[in-house]
Amino acid sequence: MMAKVCGLTCAEDVAMVLTAGADLVGFLHHPASPRHCPDLALARLAGDRAVLVAVAADGESILALARRAGAGWVQPYLPAAERAQAVAMLQADGRKVLLPWPDEPGQEAVPADLYLWESSPKATGLLGGSGQGHPMACPPPGPFLLGGGLHGAVLVERHRLLPSGSRCLGFDAASRLECAPGRKDPALVATFVHTAHELE
Repeated sequence: MMAKVCGLTCAEDVAMVLTAGADLVGFLHHPASPRHCPDLALARLAGDRAVLVAVAADGESILALARRAGAGWVQPYLPAAERAQAVAMLQADGRKVLLPWPDEPGQEAVPADLYLWESSPKATGLLGGSGQGHPMACPPPGPFLLGGGLHGAVLVERHRLLPSGSRCLGFDAASRLECAPGRKDPALVATFVHTAHELE
């Protein structure tokens, strides 16, 4: 299973997360978040493992950020009506799309390279990472990473509870791996990555 560590804000943590063996490394552009990355050039330190995580009103804004960050992967938070067009635009530019998929019914099955099955903003009151789990009731339409309140100590149980036949390829974690807002704890990161890699 893959391990994605999200919410990196400094070069020291990027180096530590890469050394720990994270498969994907997320850099968030959203000033309202404590995990906002003020310098997207940090994403270049992660090479092809970098994921731009961005909140915007349209795909053009996110594409411009992805080009600035040099990120091959993009995790776009957009209004529902903008998602399909934005995904197509990002893919046409050579980006892979990790599409957020909140755990709620009635979503358009927008094609993407990979999905992030996470908690619904309707339940948490937050767009994106909330540190809260979800009931895993409405799975994405394709292979996904599981997110929502994850850290090394809960991965085995959350993996066991996945619906039969689901196409989980790994896990995403951010706030539960922190020692302070926006800063990662090396021991928590190492445990999360190791545990994810041990699961099949």
